[in-house]
Amino acid sequence: MARHAGAADVSLARIAVRPAAVRRKIESWLAEQDGTDAIVLLARPEWTDEPVLTVGNTPVRVVPCPTPIAARAALVDRRADEKLVLLTDLPDAELGDGLLAHVSMQTGRSVDPWELVRQAFGGQTRLDLDSTLVRTGRWVADALTDLAPVEGWPPPAGTILTRDHALRHLAGAVLKLDPDELDGAGLLHWSTDPRTQLRFVDLPDEWAGGIASFLVEAAGPVAVPVVAAVRAGHGVDAIALGLLAGVLWPRGGGSATDVETAVARTRLEPRFGGARLTEAQATAYLEAAEAWIYRALDGDDQTCHEAHRMLRRAEEIAAEIDVTHRLAASDLLPVGFTQRMRAFADAVRLALPDPGSQVTTAQRIEQAQQRLAEVEAHRSADRKRVETARMAVRLLRWLAAPDTPAPDTMLAAVHRQVRETGWVDRARLDIFAGDVDARVAEAYRTLHAVVDGRRARHDRHFAELLQDTTAAEREPGAMLRVEDVLDRVVRPILDNGRRVLLLLLDGMGTAAGIEIAEALGRNGAWTELTPSGGARTGVLAALPTVTAVNRCSLFTGRIAVGDRTAEAKAFRTRFPGSVLLHKADLRTPAGLAVEPDVAQALGDPAVPMVAAVINTIDDALDRSDPGTIEWGPDTVNGLRDLLAVSQDRVVVLLSDHGHVVDRGAEAVLRPAESSENRWRPAVTEAGDGELLFTGSRVALGDGRVVLPWREEIRYGPRKAGYHGGAAPAEAVIPLLLFAAHDEAAVPGWSGAPVSSPEWWREPLRPTPAGAHSAQPDATVDGRPPTGAVVGRPGSGATGRSTRRPRQPAQEVGLFELTAAAQAVPSPQSAAVSPAPPAAGPPADPARTLADALLASPVYADRRDSRAPIPDDRVAALVAALVAGNGRATLDTLASRAGVPAHRITGLFTALRRLLQVEGYPVLSLDPDGWTAKLDIPLLIEQFGLDRQ
Repeated sequence: MARHAGAADVSLARIAVRPAAVRRKIESWLAEQDGTDAIVLLARPEWTDEPVLTVGNTPVRVVPCPTPIAARAALVDRRADEKLVLLTDLPDAELGDGLLAHVSMQTGRSVDPWELVRQAFGGQTRLDLDSTLVRTGRWVADALTDLAPVEGWPPPAGTILTRDHALRHLAGAVLKLDPDELDGAGLLHWSTDPRTQLRFVDLPDEWAGGIASFLVEAAGPVAVPVVAAVRAGHGVDAIALGLLAGVLWPRGGGSATDVETAVARTRLEPRFGGARLTEAQATAYLEAAEAWIYRALDGDDQTCHEAHRMLRRAEEIAAEIDVTHRLAASDLLPVGFTQRMRAFADAVRLALPDPGSQVTTAQRIEQAQQRLAEVEAHRSADRKRVETARMAVRLLRWLAAPDTPAPDTMLAAVHRQVRETGWVDRARLDIFAGDVDARVAEAYRTLHAVVDGRRARHDRHFAELLQDTTAAEREPGAMLRVEDVLDRVVRPILDNGRRVLLLLLDGMGTAAGIEIAEALGRNGAWTELTPSGGARTGVLAALPTVTAVNRCSLFTGRIAVGDRTAEAKAFRTRFPGSVLLHKADLRTPAGLAVEPDVAQALGDPAVPMVAAVINTIDDALDRSDPGTIEWGPDTVNGLRDLLAVSQDRVVVLLSDHGHVVDRGAEAVLRPAESSENRWRPAVTEAGDGELLFTGSRVALGDGRVVLPWREEIRYGPRKAGYHGGAAPAEAVIPLLLFAAHDEAAVPGWSGAPVSSPEWWREPLRPTPAGAHSAQPDATVDGRPPTGAVVGRPGSGATGRSTRRPRQPAQEVGLFELTAAAQAVPSPQSAAVSPAPPAAGPPADPARTLADALLASPVYADRRDSRAPIPDDRVAALVAALVAGNGRATLDTLASRAGVPAHRITGLFTALRRLLQVEGYPVLSLDPDGWTAKLDIPLLIEQFGLDRQ
């Protein structure tokens, strides 16, 4: 019996059917296997696709039939091997029972798009449709039908096909993305593939618009600019455009927009099809673009290359819309880093001494520190250049501090080199190496000249003290000399039953020693020891400061000159059973990091001391550039490996002399009777920058030599670096002791405090209103520091020393080791007391708040009676943090609390636990892992300090 089509079927019959819908109906019909060869589909009788479809292995011919006659003719003409689809908008009554008797189900079937959707998502399973999905529009059904994969869409988890499930899979298929990755990152990844963008652009406008609207729901505001760029034909630039959003819509920029920014935004609009981005869209866009770049930079070579291409493209677009000069606002674009470096360089120049300025040096240095923070925050920063910038700021802070009084004794001069100016030298070497950008390089050159002005005065004063001390044959007292080290430092360790690894790094000066000590301290395997837990000390070299004199004097225990044969003979005589290794002894066969005989000696309990001479630094003076090398276990050949197999030995690390680097165009070549680098026989009088040295500690030239104190003077052929002169960088030998987690390894020595000076580790704080920071010296020897280098020929500086009155012997006590190997500290280097000194006068706000904390009942309740932190130590730590506006480095906290540097991490953890009331983060650590942060308002609230 024929069935007549209903009103709904007639209505559907007037709609043009899409090829995909016909295919889906055919698939369903063939799956029924009802034995019929034809089917009537009620739709507008139009067909523009292929006349014959292959569904499975079955050919199916589609014939539009506007009249019953056309339908009958199609049935008659059907080929035996084909199935037949009759597309008609005629009701069953007009087709007639005779015709319908030859078709499936003897009636016309409607092509309901939502029924096809159900079929695509569940096959034969009946699904209910979410009403919000149907209300979205007919386009969804058509798109889901047309774009359905051969195997159909993944069915929903329940019996309801939700709008989110349907549209998420539809959008994922169009964008070739996992449906669960329709976020900002996924959209930007899609934008890198032009082929999938074309697939989206070629969609009917209604489909593309509907999918775009859903993407905004799924991915947030970032979808608006990304999709707009794709539809405007600029999709491949989507990531680059996102990076520029940070320039034209800066985060935290507020609502006010300057004319230049407004014009640039207008120039960018065509790339988004005329769309104007909102602040929220631009911010989300920028964050997504940055996140994509970060991931790509950490990826394989291909994705990393793609990230760099995007960065370059962003800069090209910036040039096209004329905003290149504003790229400093970008945390990622390389041009932005260049601009930040130039802004930093300008701030450095402004921070240099200028007596006529109305702005204090402190305020200008604070501005330089701010520019440095912007440089450090740039994600495309060259880390080497950033580190040099940090050194420049440190030197500015050093210049801003009042110059310390000139040392009265040789010991004090040695300590100034070890504890202060050695750090200056380390920073000075970095800025001497310079920067690739001419504008930055010029700022560094100017800074270097000013630093050299003060530094040269220190060098001359050191040399004059050395000249006087040497000629007067003055007793060393507490001062260590190179010939004293083995008897006064090493032998007491051996007498105490500990074995020693003595590492002599030929040519290591105080700057290199600082780098090596920091590197060893960072790895956590070694604890640095200092006399009585005080500041580091140093050793005075013999003259001239060359290897043949100082290394032989070290091993013989007296001023002597000799080669390695003489050194080995003296060493064996003084330390029977010990082993001395030179360069040839440390060479290893293939596959071995430590030569077998060396490893055996280090592990042998019967070998009290193993001494190794490592020539890496001294060799660099001839063949490379010691000024650009950061010395440490990875750059000093064999150092890391020897330490790795010596964990049960006390490590004594020192050198035979330091060095100065070649000064390039500033270097001065003086004619001399010999070709030595930095000393000459006293055949003629000392000239500018030179002094005459005489005495028993002068091992060459018959006890009379001329040595330069100015670093730029040399006598021999040009090299990368030199030694032999009287500059403190050459004449002061660093002395470093390390033990593997054993502070009691050496009698009279204990865990070292923070070694860096305040200006090295802490930023200069803003000067209170009405106060003026100390200005650095504007002149050196009566001349501006930015002028000619002190002591140049013709500058008027005298080369002869003004004889100083004879000074008493050096202070006794700092390094006087008794027979029992007990060190007696001098006033200059007394042990750091367990309780820190007072943080300041009572009126100091930082100390006032710290005292209020100690008086708080909440504090009293929280003190840990099992392992309390001493109250004065808590006060010192809190006061240091408050004085720094809530921030301080861990090194500074260790210094303020009077604890060894390696203990500060545990102390910080204990303090954080003490201050963390009810879990609130009163005290925390920056992501850099080195800067402590105190939330001062939260501290006041949690401990009730506002009620006291």
